[in-house]
Amino acid sequence: QVQLVESGGGYVQAGGSLRLSCAASGRTFSTGWFRQAPGKEREFVVVSRIDGTTRYTESAKGRFTISRDNAANLLYLQMNSLKPDDTAVYYCAASHRVDAARGEGEYAYWGQGTQVTVSS
Repeated sequence: QVQLVESGGGYVQAGGSLRLSCAASGRTFSTGWFRQAPGKEREFVVVSRIDGTTRYTESAKGRFTISRDNAANLLYLQMNSLKPDDTAVYYCAASHRVDAARGEGEYAYWGQGTQVTVSS
């Protein structure tokens, strides 16, 4: 069992930046971020795999950067040029699959989420 704890959410004005962190209690092969905006379904944002490959959703490309510290079991999400549409609860997710992608069912472990609010 792997526990995930997110931190770093908060309130920021449009155009600002935030960095989210996710601490894992154990090692997994793919770790990523999902988000759920008010009244919407949870959606995929980005994944980082153990082989170094990443996959971003289109809206995150060029603005968000995922990184990981495998030795410390830490995952980060640097979010720049934030928009009000980025407002959501952001969830860290981890998988034992080496090729996890955008499907929620590919991830066995989930954090409790951290709120990100972007004002216009």
